[in-house]
Amino acid sequence: MSGKEFRFFLTCDINLPVTFRVERFQGPLPSLSKSPNSGIDSIITEERRAELYVECALYIDGAPFGLPVRTRLEAGGASCCWNELISMSTKYRDLTAHSQLAFTVWDVSCGKDEGLIGGATVLLFNNNMQLKTGKQKLRLWPGKEADGSFPTVTPGKVPKHERGELERLEKLVNKYARGQIQCVDWLDHLTFKAIEKIKQNENCKNGSSSLYLVVDFCSLEHQVIFQESGANFLLPSPIASTNELVTVWDPEIGKTNPSEHKQLKLARSLSRGIIDRDLKPSSNERKSIQRILKYPPTRILSGDERQLLWKFRFSLMSEKRALTKFLRCVEWSDVQEAKQALELMKRWEMIDVCDALELLSPVFESEEVRAYAVSVLERADDEELQCYLLQLVQALKFERSDKSCLSQFLVKRALNNIELASFLRWYVAVELYDPAYAKRFYSTYEMLEENIVKLAAGPSGEEDGFKLWQSLLRQTELTEQLCSITKDVGNVRGNTQKKIEKLRQFLSGALSELAYFEEPIRSPLAPGVLITGIVPSESTIFKSALHPLRLTFQTQSGGTWKVIFKKGDDLRQDQLVVQMVSLMDRLLKLENLDLHLTPYKVLATGQDEGMLEFIPSRSLTQILQEHRSIINYLQKFHPDEHGPFGITASCLDTFIKSCAGYSVITYILGVGDRHLDNLLLTDNGCLFHVDFGFILGRDPKHFPPPMKLCKEMVEAMGGAESPYYTRFKSYCCEAYNILRKSSNLILNLFHLMACSNIPDVASDPEKSILKLQEKFRLDMDDEACIHFFQDLINESVSALFPQMVETIHRWAQYWR
Repeated sequence: MSGKEFRFFLTCDINLPVTFRVERFQGPLPSLSKSPNSGIDSIITEERRAELYVECALYIDGAPFGLPVRTRLEAGGASCCWNELISMSTKYRDLTAHSQLAFTVWDVSCGKDEGLIGGATVLLFNNNMQLKTGKQKLRLWPGKEADGSFPTVTPGKVPKHERGELERLEKLVNKYARGQIQCVDWLDHLTFKAIEKIKQNENCKNGSSSLYLVVDFCSLEHQVIFQESGANFLLPSPIASTNELVTVWDPEIGKTNPSEHKQLKLARSLSRGIIDRDLKPSSNERKSIQRILKYPPTRILSGDERQLLWKFRFSLMSEKRALTKFLRCVEWSDVQEAKQALELMKRWEMIDVCDALELLSPVFESEEVRAYAVSVLERADDEELQCYLLQLVQALKFERSDKSCLSQFLVKRALNNIELASFLRWYVAVELYDPAYAKRFYSTYEMLEENIVKLAAGPSGEEDGFKLWQSLLRQTELTEQLCSITKDVGNVRGNTQKKIEKLRQFLSGALSELAYFEEPIRSPLAPGVLITGIVPSESTIFKSALHPLRLTFQTQSGGTWKVIFKKGDDLRQDQLVVQMVSLMDRLLKLENLDLHLTPYKVLATGQDEGMLEFIPSRSLTQILQEHRSIINYLQKFHPDEHGPFGITASCLDTFIKSCAGYSVITYILGVGDRHLDNLLLTDNGCLFHVDFGFILGRDPKHFPPPMKLCKEMVEAMGGAESPYYTRFKSYCCEAYNILRKSSNLILNLFHLMACSNIPDVASDPEKSILKLQEKFRLDMDDEACIHFFQDLINESVSALFPQMVETIHRWAQYWR
């Protein structure tokens, strides 16, 4: 075959049921009722909570085929989400070219006459006889049941003369989802933002009078072509008159060889269990096993490697690192093999907490394995558990029940620690916005509430459970009020100064209850801190499109607590990065290396809102404008005539260490979009990064350096030939090798975020985790990594192009 290779399956060869996913309903639901006092029917439009389901029926050549299938009932208004996978009794091999699916939406919340919402019909094959794949947005015919005749009178496809810009864009988005349009990360990000704006404008312009049903047709590994059973009339004869090579696609490539699979099962015969107990690996086999145990958790084991670990499973029971690899070798569909594996797991050497996180990933579905992982987590103290809490909440998505061992464990631990309880409530509450998992997280939320409310008052005068829960609910009330203030201040016409004046008027007048709380509220960012009110005179607004608030709270102890509140920005990605900075800071300190990092607190309190701890500091842009160099700035606060560069040695050491720490961490996490405005410096010399909109290698700037190290930082260390710069490189290499030792922990935490709504992780979880894994260079030893990282630093410092981009960015900021 010349040109691009085309691989396909034939429908006559597919012995699988017709499968698709009913996603959601879109459109207005007018409420109809009869006036009891008048003789005629009147239509009264009022808000009601509809209960909808979709009836799905298959028609072949205009006749019904098999029994219709219904989705579950879902409550909803203008939008209702099922996200339910439907499998018909009919198989793909039974379809004809004129097969079609009929969808009818019903509402059971009203009378029989008003229960029909609408219907639509869609053909399963396109004009090229290819099975349709991807998302299909079907327009419903109001008040009509879906008609399965051929041709149908209720086509879900919008006629060409009625199609607008939205229909054209949706068609292109479907092509992109099917891989027919090349993926370009930075361009895709801008494109999807523009599409969202177009959708909003079109909806505002035209309204939303039409009813739609979104259905996702499942796709197989390759395109599916219609072919009736019997002779293959579609394919041309393989004999050609020319010498052109013909490529023939073998659909069995990449699939399990049944002969090999049978051989493996025979080799694993449980009757050999007694013999296996005494087997000891040879020298070469021990080397192979040790190599396998060093694999990162993302590595998929080959058949031979799986067989090797199974063969010597009894001799590996004293090696705790081997358990997770062994459990990956088990054929869980084999009941007897799974039973033996679980018995061995209970007798295995207890694994570390970081390995237990791997067992909570979506790879392991066995409830017994996941329960074992939870039993290991019970050994972690509250401080360590809080480091992983964000990921453990995400791991609830991979559980098989709403009230799993993991959810019960998290609630149990939260009862004894107010900080865990507060953060668990927020992490779960934010996930309630995800329709696919809302029910599961609501179950955990209810469990947390029920158990906290039952708590009795402590002997030392601690508040009882009811008051404790109410104190946590007041955090939500506070954030709702701050959202309202942000909106009101944003609507004020004029410059930033006028908005600041209006904010202070609000806090001193109409919203004076925020200046003095009736009861202290636990700070959402630090539940151990009780705040009593906002100081109006010290509250301000940043000069930004979203108008974030900088608020100063009075604390019960007499101090102040400064935070930034943002509305209109998703902070979940920043929250993840800062959590990883905090974790890496902990790992470094456990190895007696304190790099003076500044893991300020971040909490997403919703999909587009959240709080950040305010650290008094200045951006490098401001410092260079006012003081011309970082050294001059530090001399102002820590002068020392006898110290290096006229500043105290401790201040310079703090600066060098913090630069080294963030250089390594931003390299590992692939943080992008670095410029002098999101590099901040405190008065005591701590440098830190903010604004993590691009991670895992994504960067809006072309040709970014491998490590984010600007020349101004190097100049502050005395230049590339200075002994202080040499010390900086030494700290970098030491920190890099320390963090490489915990690569499995970091990879496991990111693996648990695979189904999160964090953009740079959720877009392609497998690719994102592999990018992260590459940064650890697990193929090298510590000594080779020292040379590698030093070369990396030299390459980053000598990069000229980023300096040009920095200049352009400064110009853009100046004219903003």
